[in-house]
Amino acid sequence: MSDPSGSASSTGVVLEADGLTKHFPVRKRGRELLSNVVRKVRAVDDVSLTLRRGRVTALVGESGSGKSTVARLLAQLYPRTAGDVRLHGESTTVRGGRRFRAYCRQVQMIFQDPFASLNPVHTVRYHLTRALRIHGNAGDDLEKALADLLTRVQLTPPERYVDKFPHELSGGQRQRVAIARALGADPEVLLADEPVSMLDVSIRLGVLNLLRDLKERLHLAILYITHDIASARYFADETLVMYAGRVVEGGDSETVTQRPAHPYTQLLIESAPDPDQIAGYRLSEKDRGTGEPPSLINPPAGCRFHPRCPHVMDRCRTELPPRFDIGADHFAACWLYDRAAP
Repeated sequence: MSDPSGSASSTGVVLEADGLTKHFPVRKRGRELLSNVVRKVRAVDDVSLTLRRGRVTALVGESGSGKSTVARLLAQLYPRTAGDVRLHGESTTVRGGRRFRAYCRQVQMIFQDPFASLNPVHTVRYHLTRALRIHGNAGDDLEKALADLLTRVQLTPPERYVDKFPHELSGGQRQRVAIARALGADPEVLLADEPVSMLDVSIRLGVLNLLRDLKERLHLAILYITHDIASARYFADETLVMYAGRVVEGGDSETVTQRPAHPYTQLLIESAPDPDQIAGYRLSEKDRGTGEPPSLINPPAGCRFHPRCPHVMDRCRTELPPRFDIGADHFAACWLYDRAAP
C-alpha cells in the first residue's frame, strides 16, 4: 500500500539531484596573476535527476559534456558549487570520515577503467575482503562471502579468480571484480561511469546484462553514464541527454531515442551505430549542424548548442531555454517547443 505522504521511500526514490552545479577554478598564469578575475570551468550547471529503485537512468552526451562530473558529485567525491543532493529525501553533504563511509554503504561508484580502479599489486581477494570488512558485511564466514560476491558477478567457479591479480584477468573480468567490490557494501545505488567503454565490443553486452540482472534481483537504482545513446536505449528505463554541462532533453528511453526532440539529441541518434535506428530515423543534410563543442570557460550566451544548431533563432543566442514538456514524461530545453511564442 502506498504512503499517502508521498515521501521518497513511498515512490521508490533513493537519490536525487536538484540544481546540481559544479564550477572548477582555472589556475592563473602569467599576467592573470595580477588580476582579480577568477575564471572558472562551468562543468555542470543546474542538473536535476532522480534515481529510483529497480530502474536505470542513463546520462548521455559526448566527451566533455559533464557526465562524469555529475557522477562524482553524486558520489560526494567533489564538493558541489550549488544545488542539493538528497538521499532518501534528506539533504546530504559529506566531507570524509564516518559520514562519508556511511554514505558509501548506500551509494557506490563503478569507474570507467577497471585496471586503473584496481590496485595492481593486490589480489581479487584483497579488494573484495577490504570492501566487505570496511562496510561490515564480511560475516562469520569470509570465504563464503567472497564466493557469493564472485558468483553474483558470474565469475565462477570463485576459487579460480579469488587469488588472481588484476593483470591476470581480462578487461571484462576486471570490470566484474570492480562491480563485485561495489556490491560488497550492499548498496542501494550504483553510479556506473561508462562501465563498458574500455571493454571489447564482444563483451560489452555481457556486462550490461549483468548490471540489468543485478538491478532486478537486488532492486538497485542505477545511473548509467555513456556516450553511446544506442546502448542507453537497450539498457536504461529513462534517458537524460547532456550538452556542455546542461541537460537538454529527457524522458522514457524508447521515446527519447525513437522520437528525439532536441537538435543535439537528433545528432547523437544520427551518429549511433544502431541498425534499428538506421532503418527508421535519418536527418537531412541541412539538419545535421556543424562545429565543435563550446568552451566551458566562456560558454556561449543563451542556448549553449546554438553555435552548432541548424534551427538556431535570434532568441537562442541570448535567452537560455527552460524545459518544455512535449509529451508524457518527455521534455526538451529548446525554444522550438515554446508554445507561447508567436
